[in-house]
Amino acid sequence: MTTTQDPVTAAERCTADFRRNPHPVYASLRDTAPVCPMKPPHGVETYLITRYEDARAALSDPRLSKDMYGAMDAYRRIFGDSSVSLDDNMLNADAPKHTRLRRLVNSEFTPRRVEALRPKIQDIVDQLLDACPTGEPVDLLPAFAFPLPITVICELLGVPAEERPHMQRLSTTVAQTGFSKESKQAQQKAEEDLHSYFTQLIARKRERPGEDLLSALTEARDKDGGLSENELVSTAFLLMFAGHKTTAYLIGNAVHHLMANPAQLRAVRENPELVGPAVEELVRYDGSVESATFRFATEDVEIGGTRIPKGALVQISLLSANRDPRKFESPDEFDVRRPGNAQSGHLGFGHGSHYCLGAPLARLEMQLALTTLFGRFPAIAPADPSAEAKWMEVPFPAFRGLAELPVVLCPES
Repeated sequence: MTTTQDPVTAAERCTADFRRNPHPVYASLRDTAPVCPMKPPHGVETYLITRYEDARAALSDPRLSKDMYGAMDAYRRIFGDSSVSLDDNMLNADAPKHTRLRRLVNSEFTPRRVEALRPKIQDIVDQLLDACPTGEPVDLLPAFAFPLPITVICELLGVPAEERPHMQRLSTTVAQTGFSKESKQAQQKAEEDLHSYFTQLIARKRERPGEDLLSALTEARDKDGGLSENELVSTAFLLMFAGHKTTAYLIGNAVHHLMANPAQLRAVRENPELVGPAVEELVRYDGSVESATFRFATEDVEIGGTRIPKGALVQISLLSANRDPRKFESPDEFDVRRPGNAQSGHLGFGHGSHYCLGAPLARLEMQLALTTLFGRFPAIAPADPSAEAKWMEVPFPAFRGLAELPVVLCPES
């Protein structure tokens, strides 16, 4: 067992060069320091895991807790007190609480229940693309990639259409994690507003329940006390937040890489059975969740021959694990026909008890978005083919996504 004595700062993971192409940095870490200490901007001792096998093991290791209350001091230093009321949900819980909370919503996200949403999601996709201009530049992120998943999750939760833009603005503010005083103040205000909004929406659902998930959860809360009032509010927030940014950035990444690989795009167009494998390969190749949410060590833990001390935070790079040549042959190649269905082993949706609840929904949204977009606009092209892609910059990597996606939609090639 080894203990690395020379921590790596997070600076090189936050530069513009790293955001453009983080994979060389991760490749180096996998070879030289697969479990390495970091000094991130929030100042809390953190260990970064980059190899596939180590990452997979860590994602299901019960000694690496997701219970934020067990790491409250570290949590407050990173996110602040205002986040606590919105984070009392399954994402930040261990068994048995995690099991109880997940069970309440699990039935709504089975492949069968999600498949029943296909006509509604297709209708949303069509309406968004109908509104996009053709033959002139359009940024596909705000025009298509972002409104699609937020509209779908709002439909599931029963959020009125006229209130969705407000929800999206608040969600965007919460997601833009920063460490400046101004950034934290903006986040705190957005978190307080979201908590207030969902509290009021739940009250309305009690008065006039509908055929939506939030009405069902509210009924379960009132009928058998299956969750507390704050757990109900926080669960609504989690479903909205987790079902929005991750899928939005994933759609943007997918469109970008398919346009950059015309042979792969042509294969998907000509072979509809490749759409499913293509989505899995896109999640593996450049997924939208760069790192899993924080865990903290409840005791000394050895991973990959390195001791992680009790109380330390652990960050697991899914992006790096999915490019590990120890697991995937030629991992830096984008191949929708990856042999042996190797895409299915990726960690893009996590692993273990915290495996992404919304994975079936994200897969369906991706499939419908890509098949419809490229089917209606076979000559889609970057607005400026010579321009370099602009990736969003964040204080520490959590999401991996484009800052913009300017394209020209052309119905004919």
